[in-house]
Amino acid sequence: MRMTSGVHALYRMGRLDGKVILLSAAAQGIGHAAAIAFAKEGAKVIATDINEEKLKSLESYEGIQTRVLDVTKKEQIEKLCQEIDRIDVLFNVAGFVHHGTILDCEEADWDFTMNLNVRSMYLMIKTFLPKMLAQKSGNIINMSSVASSIKGVVNRCVYSTSKAAVIGLTKSVAADFIEQGIRCNCICPGTVDTPS
Repeated sequence: MRMTSGVHALYRMGRLDGKVILLSAAAQGIGHAAAIAFAKEGAKVIATDINEEKLKSLESYEGIQTRVLDVTKKEQIEKLCQEIDRIDVLFNVAGFVHHGTILDCEEADWDFTMNLNVRSMYLMIKTFLPKMLAQKSGNIINMSSVASSIKGVVNRCVYSTSKAAVIGLTKSVAADFIEQGIRCNCICPGTVDTPS
């Protein structure tokens, strides 16, 4: 992992001092903004993404380490987990927005979307949750959407299906582990101006 040089010293609020936060899809969009916001609050941020070139834009921020990670690859996730001693927050941001109705959604589109939007969260949670359980504390945040079980949206068939699954996954993990000190929540934004 590369530690930043501190070129972009951030005005720190301190609400997350000492917390270790791991997040995916940090190279752009919501993940990028979240990585900077977490660092601004004093957290040690491990920002991951599959896009090494775009991820480099975070390397100059104080408190942010970057790591290339494909969240659909179990072996890469497990390797990263072995390198991290503690994790306070896992923020699963990675996702893909497929445009179209069920008639526009080929099996390959369905499989790709469900793999990235749902299975990756399953892999990340299953890998990092034992560390949180050993600590008796942790916070898991999953990125869902209003286009899910909350609201039907035109031309978002497989996307909405995957994000409804994320809500179900989140509620299940929350119910199973709250008494062991683990919180699990999801965020369901509307339209956000991101590259996706």
